[in-house]
Amino acid sequence: MLKKEWPKHSILAIAIVATWLKTYVTYKTSFSITIDNALQEFILFINPLSLLLFAYGISLFFKTEKAKNRSIMAVAVIASIILYANVAFYRFFSDFITLPVLFQTNNFGDLGSSAAESIYATDVLFFLDVIVIFLAIKFLKVKPSSMNTASVQRKSYMILTAAVLFFNLGLAEAERPQLLTRSFDREMLVKNIGMYNYHIYDIYIQSKSQAQRALADGSELVEVNNYVRSNQPEPSPEMFAAAEGRNLIVVTLESMQSFLINNEMNGEEITPFLNGLTQDKDTVYFPNFYHQTGLGKTSDSEFLLENSLYPLSGGAVFFTHSGNTFNSMAERLGENGYYTAVQHANTKSFWNRDMMYQSFNIEKFHDIESYTIGEGEAVNWGMKDIPFMEQSVDQMAEMPQPFYSRLLTLTNHHPFYLDEEDKLIEEFDSDSGTLNRYFQTARYLDESVEALFEDLKEQGLYENSVIVMYGDHYGISENHNEAMAQYLGKEVTPYESAQLQKVPFFVHIPGSGKGYVEEEIGGQIDMRPTIMHLMGIETEKDLQFGGDLFSDEHEEFVIFRDGRFITDENVYAGNVCYDIDTGEETDIAECEPHIERAQQELDYSESIINGDLLRFYDQENGQLILTKEEQEKLEKEQLEENPNNKE
Repeated sequence: MLKKEWPKHSILAIAIVATWLKTYVTYKTSFSITIDNALQEFILFINPLSLLLFAYGISLFFKTEKAKNRSIMAVAVIASIILYANVAFYRFFSDFITLPVLFQTNNFGDLGSSAAESIYATDVLFFLDVIVIFLAIKFLKVKPSSMNTASVQRKSYMILTAAVLFFNLGLAEAERPQLLTRSFDREMLVKNIGMYNYHIYDIYIQSKSQAQRALADGSELVEVNNYVRSNQPEPSPEMFAAAEGRNLIVVTLESMQSFLINNEMNGEEITPFLNGLTQDKDTVYFPNFYHQTGLGKTSDSEFLLENSLYPLSGGAVFFTHSGNTFNSMAERLGENGYYTAVQHANTKSFWNRDMMYQSFNIEKFHDIESYTIGEGEAVNWGMKDIPFMEQSVDQMAEMPQPFYSRLLTLTNHHPFYLDEEDKLIEEFDSDSGTLNRYFQTARYLDESVEALFEDLKEQGLYENSVIVMYGDHYGISENHNEAMAQYLGKEVTPYESAQLQKVPFFVHIPGSGKGYVEEEIGGQIDMRPTIMHLMGIETEKDLQFGGDLFSDEHEEFVIFRDGRFITDENVYAGNVCYDIDTGEETDIAECEPHIERAQQELDYSESIINGDLLRFYDQENGQLILTKEEQEKLEKEQLEENPNNKE
């Protein structure tokens, strides 16, 4: 009896289907990927397909069956190794592998002793498709290919591959708009574009970053350093060291905008506790304080706080440059005897925090695994703020003192949904459900801050701490301007939109009696020097763009990441210059002196990040670290610029 002949591309089809289904089953059984609806499930199901079609389709370009089969086997083995490597890594780190991880071997320090425990006998199933493909090659008799139709078939196949890819990306974009530019959560990327495409994207991002870094040298810091040195204000003699020796607690107020403070909605106070703090004898409140984040949102605000550098113009620095050298506030406080920690009831890989916090030299990251989320306490990607505050203070009570800890809240996060028992005020009644719900979650956040203060008092931590709180970014985007106009009772012009970027900034020093409302215009870039000086730590040798908000020399000049800016006289937005007091359009000449400088400052900061230039800077003495060749190059350039200076 003659052996049955299978269609000529049967091996290819079997390989694609076997690896595709194995990958999907692995998603469901080996990773904790959150699925919220049927569309997300469908995207997860199809997302391995596009790259598998392409990789396996390479076999069509080989002339002999033997070469084709070898190509198919090679792809199957490589895909299985990639998938299994992520499974093994995920078992220990609850995270997906990134290119920087492969070069940061210290991240594997604890993995060695647990390697055996991370490998199971059943792991052979992750190579089941390889076995199936091998058996198919071995035992199936396939009809020979016709050379006359091979070219047409290849073209048709690649068109199909491209169609599947764009179909996948289209669905992912519909489910998660601007996925590749606005979402840098690795789980989100894997969920939407697939494990294999995620690694291609990661290689592209990291390779681009490394290329810029490789071409940089220390001489690039000279101009930046001179600029920073010439714009640093002296600390305030009155406020310098006002909180020296105390614990430092910094609270990120998720999506909290200043228009909520000392305001009402339907006749009810929105933030009664924070309102009280604006008049508190121990609190300095800054009503003219702006967020300066970009696409990285909360992570950008963290970056601004820790480094007093601007975030990137495209992408999130937490994701693209986590391996850089930084001189974070946490590192400086650690050098001055502080225990440093971050408390955030979310997955540690979100915004690549687990990697970035290592670069900041933060000693402990209390992520979601550090919290017990009881029934009815879950929200968004983590834990409701009130129980989060309670458990966080319990953790603080166990920390060595003095400590610096940052708390990142979650409940007041888009799309601003709350359980019924947490709704303390009614919804607003605009045309935007997002804005309507925002007031309720903001009120809940306000209640959680009050709970934090009470918990600190109960644990005996309150009196010996300084509590700094800031809004991380806007909660209501410009997409809801019509609804905002309903609430504000006026049109949201580019001027008004810029003013809506104000976020609250509080400095609370229990028992100090130094409370007042500070009208100084400032931004998140100013948080680091302001806080460091409060703690009694000099920053005159630090490479930072912000200035001490308490200083009489502080310049009222706030640059947004998109190039808009605020001065004490003008608002520059939408390429129009406005009078800051009246909101009326003025002569562009009033803003022109600041336009070029704003872009220059942003470019300087970006060059520091992209070139990883702080590796060429000695933080202790404020001097550049240059090779002999770089020093000679610098001296030559300076001599050419000023030939009369022979020294």
